[in-house]
Amino acid sequence: MTPGDKPLVWLGGEVKTPPLSSAARLEAGGLLRRLQQGEKLGMPHSRPMPSIGRRCHELRVVDADRTWRLIYRLDPDAIVIADVFAKTTPQTPTRTIESCARRLNLYDETTERR
Repeated sequence: MTPGDKPLVWLGGEVKTPPLSSAARLEAGGLLRRLQQGEKLGMPHSRPMPSIGRRCHELRVVDADRTWRLIYRLDPDAIVIADVFAKTTPQTPTRTIESCARRLNLYDETTERR
């Protein structure tokens, strides 16, 4: 990290090999680094996820045999990662959406954010 970069706050999931391939892990790391430096990512790498909450997005990482998703929120002082999972259905499962929203709400409560 360099001065001015936003830190990553991990609430759930992780990016490691395995289960991600080495190439997918490096791609995820590169995309997260760009977010830390303040770059706004759009399709095909990221899309908004208002169903989870304000400033929430889904980072897309294509791997050899599956596609990974990282649910994150852009806070003024950090990139908050709520979950990492393999995408197996066309829509994000309701259970994942609810879990991410719950984790982010708990994070906000414990850090006195709103």
